[in-house]
Amino acid sequence: MNGYVRPTVDAPVFRDADGAVIEYGRRWPGSPPEETYSVDTHPERFAPLHAVADALISYLRETFEVDVEEGTDVASDLNRPSSFAVLRAVRLRPADPRCASVTFVFDAYPGLSVHSGLLHDAHYPHCGCDACDEDWRSIADELEEQVFAVVTGNFREAIVPGAELPVEHAFRFPEGGRSGQSRGEDFPVERLSRASEVLRAVADGWAPWPRAQASRGDGA
Repeated sequence: MNGYVRPTVDAPVFRDADGAVIEYGRRWPGSPPEETYSVDTHPERFAPLHAVADALISYLRETFEVDVEEGTDVASDLNRPSSFAVLRAVRLRPADPRCASVTFVFDAYPGLSVHSGLLHDAHYPHCGCDACDEDWRSIADELEEQVFAVVTGNFREAIVPGAELPVEHAFRFPEGGRSGQSRGEDFPVERLSRASEVLRAVADGWAPWPRAQASRGDGA
């Protein structure tokens, strides 16, 4: 998105037992070794995600007309509590109720959870184990892509009564998109009930966020 610049990050370098630099994201040309599953050697490699999220929050609060609420209590926006200690949580709620809000939850892993709209949670990294071999840069790409899909009105949620997987979401990106379905049992009953009513009013998808007065006409 024009105007946003990912911060320069002095990412740490990690080495294997032989002293060679570990090139995350390119470690396994084929299937990962069996012993790398459920092993998380260097979770600290994801620390740069906190800097990226902080830059996103700063950009969004300066560029769009939003109310910002910060405090670990807003981590309750997540459908399920974080698996790790919450260090910080920030909710950005657009002035227009037809727009989806976004809540960033920073955890001690170090990782990040992002709650979008009423029912969608995403976690960064997705797994973090050695076998999955996730690199923080590719995860940051996904984080930025999803947040900007919400901001530009390219995010849709729906509840389909009677369906086996009734909770639906869809993101549209400049190149492609992503969608999914979830069980109703995965959400608090009162949250589903409230969301069902609200989502009927935005059946075609959440609206783009309104820009702050100072940013209008600047091409951002």
